[in-house]
Amino acid sequence: MKININTLDWEKTNGLIPVIVQNNQTLEVLMLGYMNAEAFEKTQKESKVTFFSRSKNRLWTKGEESGNFLTVKSISVDCDKDTILIKADPVGPTCHTGSRSCFNTEYNQNFLFELEHIISDRYENPVDGSYIDKMRKKGLNKIAQKVGEEGVETVIAALAETDVDFVNEASDLIFHLMFLLREKGKTLEDIALNLEKRHK
Repeated sequence: MKININTLDWEKTNGLIPVIVQNNQTLEVLMLGYMNAEAFEKTQKESKVTFFSRSKNRLWTKGEESGNFLTVKSISVDCDKDTILIKADPVGPTCHTGSRSCFNTEYNQNFLFELEHIISDRYENPVDGSYIDKMRKKGLNKIAQKVGEEGVETVIAALAETDVDFVNEASDLIFHLMFLLREKGKTLEDIALNLEKRHK
């Protein structure tokens, strides 16, 4: 959804508004930059993040030299109308150092979103002989059965095995549950929205 440029309070920030860029898949914060009105319009028009470079004193499209573009998926404006949040799909590393993020943050629970993307990619671009490919060929019943088996193994590990065993079995369970979600055409977002609704 396109945002009217006049919605933003350009005067408060002397014409330059801070922009936080977040990975659309993992929700990891990738970088911070600044936009003037022209950069904001160009970003919306081309769906590639364009900043106003204070050091170069000109518009600068992220990736114009490296090819590591940030493809815009959504744009939000904060309540004071003086900060922008962009969710984007990065093409390659975001930081000029070659790091995934300019903040060099570590993966933690956000890796589940990356894993969901990997599983989805295996559906869209099957790899013959891969685990997901083999299981898909066996069908929904086998995938669902595997979730049940991993659930039982997780319970056994919790009651009678080491913490390492328990974490390994729980990881297998979560992976196969995500696999089953994809097979059923559902996502982690569907689960999160349902849990949020229950919480309310």
